[in-house]
Amino acid sequence: MNTPQFIEGKSYTDERGTLRFMNELDLSRVKRFYTIQHHNTEVVRAWQGHKIESKWFYVTKGRFRLGIVPIKDWEHPGHETTPQFYELNEHDHQLLYVPKGYANGFQALEPDSILMVFSDHTLDECKDDNIRIDLHTWTF
Repeated sequence: MNTPQFIEGKSYTDERGTLRFMNELDLSRVKRFYTIQHHNTEVVRAWQGHKIESKWFYVTKGRFRLGIVPIKDWEHPGHETTPQFYELNEHDHQLLYVPKGYANGFQALEPDSILMVFSDHTLDECKDDNIRIDLHTWTF
């Protein structure tokens, strides 16, 4: 998978509660995951690029705006590309896959939103792969 793509999930609700699932998601490449909780909607975490690491983004609570942009020149990432923006929320049951070679950023659209992020590399494997790009390089 060399292009970003959505993986659709579903849910089932009965008197016992709600089950959310993604039976089409293959987690065999995932080596770790973490969650990020934004307490307010003013914070923008952007931009982070990855030459070797791919990620999957899933909202477990609230709503997030995610921006992704392919990086052509890692030494001089710039304005030659335009980010794509997506809104993910807990009710749509969608996961966004972002392959290596992209920078990403996100912002909560509701207070206390929680974003779950899966990675295909361990921290040791990608310790030199966290490329920070100035927040103002692209408009969020």
